[in-house]
Amino acid sequence: MQHRFESVEHASLGASVYGHLREALIEGRLKPDDRLRIRELADQFGTSVTPVRDAILRLAKEQALEMRSPRDIRVPVLDVPGYDEVYTLRLELEGLAAATTAKRIQSHELELFKRNIEENHQALSNGDMESAMRLNQRFHFHLVELAGLPLLERFIDSLWMRAGPVIALAYREFSERVAIQHHWEVLDALVARSEEGARAAIRADIEDGYEMMAHFLSTLRR
Repeated sequence: MQHRFESVEHASLGASVYGHLREALIEGRLKPDDRLRIRELADQFGTSVTPVRDAILRLAKEQALEMRSPRDIRVPVLDVPGYDEVYTLRLELEGLAAATTAKRIQSHELELFKRNIEENHQALSNGDMESAMRLNQRFHFHLVELAGLPLLERFIDSLWMRAGPVIALAYREFSERVAIQHHWEVLDALVARSEEGARAAIRADIEDGYEMMAHFLSTLRR
């Protein structure tokens, strides 16, 4: 495991460690097949092994980590069927989130999406794929958060934890058209308060990258 973590505050240690690991998975700072060592992580976080073990057990239960044995804890390497499941669920759940957000979004919140797309476009123009990937994730998460459905947000979050490492690894293969074209369509639907328009646009965004992701995942298994 190449990524290093900073120490955490002593209040709510388990939740804090979980949050840091969650973000590292979603953002792809933890790579597929990375091995996590509890003692090493505890040293990095500045904690005992207990909150780290608790966080890892929670993530394993959510299938974001794979416990091959008590000493062999890995970031899963998604195969095509595994990604298909995540993809199918994202289509439905993020579609629902987008439709709900379109119904309840406030005018001042629209600027958040416009600024995100513009910054993403600039990052892609500069060849800064790390920033572009982070902005893409933020766009999707804003859309979910503004739906105001905490349980739905939790379900979608677990899907991103599972797929985040491989999406980050493959992101350099994605073109600008795939990355942000449909984001403008989502914004147009939000401005129009079109529930079905927002649902269709975010589904198109997810669908657009499917073939490339499936091809990329098949190469990882060779």
